[in-house]
Amino acid sequence: MPREPKAQKRPAGATGNAAKVLRIAAGGEQEDFPADDGKDKAAQSLGRRGGKARAAALSAKRRVEIARKAAAKRWGG
Repeated sequence: MPREPKAQKRPAGATGNAAKVLRIAAGGEQEDFPADDGKDKAAQSLGRRGGKARAAALSAKRRVEIARKAAAKRWGG
């Protein structure tokens, strides 16, 4: 089940929540986001670059093998 972002308070009811979203969209209210999510920014950057580098280094044949294996695991085939 998805969790709400940290330190962000939303109205409990659907009507109140819809009204808050409308006020934010109209610019009448600012949405507060936490300044720090507790994650290391350098590690996040390395993780993003690593995925792109791995994808660029893989051959088409190897990508197909990985995709077939993932599909077999997911669908039980």
